[in-house]
Amino acid sequence: QVQLVESGEGLVQAGDSLKLSCGSSGRTFIPYAMAWFRQSPGKEREFVAAINWRYDSTFYGDSVKGRFTISRDNAKSIVYLQMSSLRPEDTAVYFCEADLGSPFESAGYNPERYDYWGQGTQVTVAS
Repeated sequence: QVQLVESGEGLVQAGDSLKLSCGSSGRTFIPYAMAWFRQSPGKEREFVAAINWRYDSTFYGDSVKGRFTISRDNAKSIVYLQMSSLRPEDTAVYFCEADLGSPFESAGYNPERYDYWGQGTQVTVAS
């Protein structure tokens, strides 16, 4: 069983940086793609970034392009989200999700099409 666990929760000021991590606490795995989504109260889960594991190609949501960077550690099957120039509107619970059978182009921007997801980690950006 793959159990994704996010870490890096924090309360920061606008303009600060924060780095999130996500790995499996269960069996090791090699995904085809991993993605970060976020959700604020009363809003739908929003796509943030994704990475195709084999080819290291990356994808970003428009609201985070140029500020966030997704990366991975192949040996540990860990995905990271480096967030810079944070804004109050980035405040949300951040979830990582994994697709074990298809590259990003399959599940894409739909959080319900991934195979596994974690419990989320809270990011709060104060103005």
